[in-house]
Amino acid sequence: MHPQATVSGRPARSKLRAYVALTKPRIIELLLITTVPTMIVAADGWPGWWLTLVTLVGGAFAAGSANAFNMYLDRDIDRLMNRTKQRPLVTGELTPRQAVVFATALGAVSIGWFALLVNAVSAWLTLAAILLYVVFYTIILKRRTSQNIVWGGAAGCMPVLIGWSAVTGSLDWAALVLFLIIFFWTPPHYWPLSMKFKKDYARAGVPMLPVVADDVRVARQILLYAAAMIACTFVLAPVASLGWVYVAAAVVAAAWFLSACVRLYRRALHPERGKLAAMKVFHVSITYLTIVFVAVAVDPLLPY
Repeated sequence: MHPQATVSGRPARSKLRAYVALTKPRIIELLLITTVPTMIVAADGWPGWWLTLVTLVGGAFAAGSANAFNMYLDRDIDRLMNRTKQRPLVTGELTPRQAVVFATALGAVSIGWFALLVNAVSAWLTLAAILLYVVFYTIILKRRTSQNIVWGGAAGCMPVLIGWSAVTGSLDWAALVLFLIIFFWTPPHYWPLSMKFKKDYARAGVPMLPVVADDVRVARQILLYAAAMIACTFVLAPVASLGWVYVAAAVVAAAWFLSACVRLYRRALHPERGKLAAMKVFHVSITYLTIVFVAVAVDPLLPY
């Protein structure tokens, strides 16, 4: 090895970056945004720094494991898609064996972490989350059905169940409603991205809904799921005993997100009006979920 490379530590840093990329850190960040507010609602106040920290760390390990397994299993189609061709298993920065060992170790650590430091219910839910994403979504659904992201998206809802059980040691109706909010949010979040990159998915042979259906049908489905999601956010208020601050934030955010979905649908119906601008809905969906869950977190801490 070249002396300068060894001294500078560049190979080690490059390898570290590759392992971090394997975990899809931006997805982990989004998942964890939903965990802390859930824990606050479950505790009806701040659940404590230690429990919050260990739950977030364990959740990051679990999500990183599932994402690394996903990259290992999808390395053949990642090579065909412009959006994913720079992933570490495609570029050769990591070998498939390294990815599997890393993913397995992260998964084992996450389950053991929850079992030892949190509780058994959270540990079992963590195992279920990993299996849902790796087996149910990546292996079974992704390449076989246009509804892959709908049912496979259930894995992305698991952090709220894990966060709730970390505080209470059990589950409740409020946890189920929080689960459903993210479940119904996933298609309006991911399908606009799929509309943008549908040529990539078609090239890779992945039957995402925008690949097999026209823009009007996809936009209509996005509207329907968005409406179901918004309904769940309103149901959450009485179920979780949330106050007017949450309700106000949920109403304003719903109007904003729904208007973005309606604009997408109108553009799909009348393509002569210009480009779909599907990525605007994608970005709005992230901000929308953040606003709703920040409101979920703030409301129980208010003195009323």
